[in-house]
Amino acid sequence: MKVFLINSFRSMVYIAFFAILAYTTYFAYFNRGIVAEEFGLSENLAGFVAVLIGLFAGYVIGSIVCGLIATILDIRDDINDRLPDARED
Repeated sequence: MKVFLINSFRSMVYIAFFAILAYTTYFAYFNRGIVAEEFGLSENLAGFVAVLIGLFAGYVIGSIVCGLIATILDIRDDINDRLPDARED
């Protein structure tokens, strides 16, 4: 049963990473007009640049969020492994 829990945590991190990546890319593309105004680009080129910005921002944000999730789950797992030792005393 523990194998299913570990794999579900791993899949949760994978899903969260790609969901963050997709959301930031969509959000950046949706606001491509702002990118066009800021950089003085045409509408087509602004869409391409907005997607690149969204992918980069999604990669950074997703790495931070998923790294924190994995760290917190690892700390929780370590605490749960040590609890039986504390109860024996």
